[in-house]
Amino acid sequence: MSRPHIRGRLARLPRPRTLRARLTVGLVVLLAVSCAAVGLAAVVELNGFLTQRLDEQLVQVGTRFPESLERGGKLPDDHDGDEHGDTRRMATGTFGARLLNGTLTHKGLIRSGDPAADLNVDLTAQDAARLARVPADGRPHTVELSALDDYRVVATAGRDGDVLIVGLPLEPVQATVHRLELVAGVVFGLALVVTGVAGAFWVRWSLRPLSRVAATATRVSELPLASGEVALPPRAPDPDPGSEVGRVAAAFNRMLGHVEGALTKRQASEERLRRFAADASHELRTPVASVRGHAELALLHPGPVPPEVTRALHRISAESARMGEMVDDLLLLARLDAGRPLERHPVDLTHLVLDAVTDARATGPGHRWTLDLPEDPVTVPGDAHRLQQVLANLLANARLHTPVDTKVTVTLEAGTDSARLCVHDDGPGVPEGIQPTVFERFTRAEHRRRADASGAGAGLGLSIVAAVVEAHAGSVELESGPGSTTFTVRLPAS
Repeated sequence: MSRPHIRGRLARLPRPRTLRARLTVGLVVLLAVSCAAVGLAAVVELNGFLTQRLDEQLVQVGTRFPESLERGGKLPDDHDGDEHGDTRRMATGTFGARLLNGTLTHKGLIRSGDPAADLNVDLTAQDAARLARVPADGRPHTVELSALDDYRVVATAGRDGDVLIVGLPLEPVQATVHRLELVAGVVFGLALVVTGVAGAFWVRWSLRPLSRVAATATRVSELPLASGEVALPPRAPDPDPGSEVGRVAAAFNRMLGHVEGALTKRQASEERLRRFAADASHELRTPVASVRGHAELALLHPGPVPPEVTRALHRISAESARMGEMVDDLLLLARLDAGRPLERHPVDLTHLVLDAVTDARATGPGHRWTLDLPEDPVTVPGDAHRLQQVLANLLANARLHTPVDTKVTVTLEAGTDSARLCVHDDGPGVPEGIQPTVFERFTRAEHRRRADASGAGAGLGLSIVAAVVEAHAGSVELESGPGSTTFTVRLPAS
C-alpha cells in the first residue's frame, strides 16, 4: 500500500473537534502508550526470566537421558535394579534424541505419570532435519517440533562421535507469558476506560472558565453591532489570573470594555448627526418654501419682465422645488433613523400598485408599463403614504435610469406570511461597482443607465425605499445584470 493511500485513509479518520475532546483523547492515548510500554517490558522480562530458568534446568538434566535411549532408557552404571530409575528423576515432557552422522537413531519422551521413557515419539522428517541443524555447542536453542510444539534443546557431542540432544517444553513458559498478557490487557483496558471517563470529567471541570468565555463571545457575536444602541452582555467570569484561561478571560473582558466604549461613542455621534439632519432639514423647509413662493410671485407680475429674468425665476422656482423635495427626504430619513413609528393600518397594495403604475405611465409615456397582479387584493399592515412613496421611487428609478421603450413589469404576489413586490426592467442594468451600496444615501452611478437622465434626484430615492421597508419589518433586494434588473420588496402580512 502506497504512502499517499495510507495518508488518505488516515485523513478520513474522525478527529476530535473540541479542545475538551482533544485533551481527553490525548490523555487516553498517552496512558495507552504507557500501559503498552509497561506491559511489553513486563512480558519480555518475564519471558526472558522463565526461559533462563528453563535453560538452567536443561543444564542440570545433562545428557543422561539421551545416553539411556540406546539401552532402552537404562544407564550403564545403573546397578540398583531399577531399570527406570533414571527416567523417574526426569521432568515431565523431557525430550531426548541421539543423532549419528546427522541421522536420528534414537528418540524418547518422558510423559506424565509414566516412569518409562516413551521411545515411540512420532517425529517427521522435517523435525529430524531441524534437530540435525542444532549446533552441538552445549548452548540452549529453540526448536519447533510438529508433534511436540516448541522445545528448548541443548545438543552435545557424545563419546562415540554421535550428538546427544536433550530438551524441555516451552509450553509452561508460554502459558505463563500468555496469562500475563491476558491479565495485563484486562487491567490496562479497565484502567483506560476509567481514566477516559474520569479524564473527561476532569477536563470538563478544568475548562469551565474557558467555556464561559466562549459562551460570552458567542452572545457578543450574535448582537447587531452595525447600528443602533448596543447593550453588551455581562463580562466573562474572571478566574485565577495566573492561569492561561484567566489571562484569556481578562484580555477578553478588556476588549469588550474597549468595544463598548467605541460603540457608545459611535451611538452618540450617530444621534448628534441624526439630530443635526433633522434640525437642519426642518429649518431649511421654511426658507426654501419662501424662496419658491417669491419666485412664483415674481412670475405673476403683470408688468413687462425681461426674458432673462423670467428664465432665472423659472430656474429658481424649479431648483427650490427640487431642494424642497430633498429636504423632505432628508427629514423623513432622519425620522426613520430616530425610530419614530409609522402608521399601522391595513393597506391595499393592489390599489397602490395600480395608482403608482398609472402615474408612471403619465410621466414616462416612452416606456412600456405592464402589470402582473393576483386575482384577490393583497393587504398588508403599514403606512399607506410611505408605501406609496416606495412604489413611486422604484418606478421613478426604472424610468429615469433606462432608455425609452424599456419594458417595466410590476409583479405582486401574496404568500402565507408575506407579500412580494417586484419591479423588473430590461434596461442596461445597474453598474456592478455600485450594486453593494445602491441602497445607501447619495449613491449615484458615474454613468447613468440612461444618457438623458438629467432629471434624476440626489441619490436618496432607493435609500428611502430601504428605510421605509425596514421600518415595516420587511426587506428589499436587488438582482441586476445586462438586460435584466429586478428590485424585490418583501413585506410581512401580519
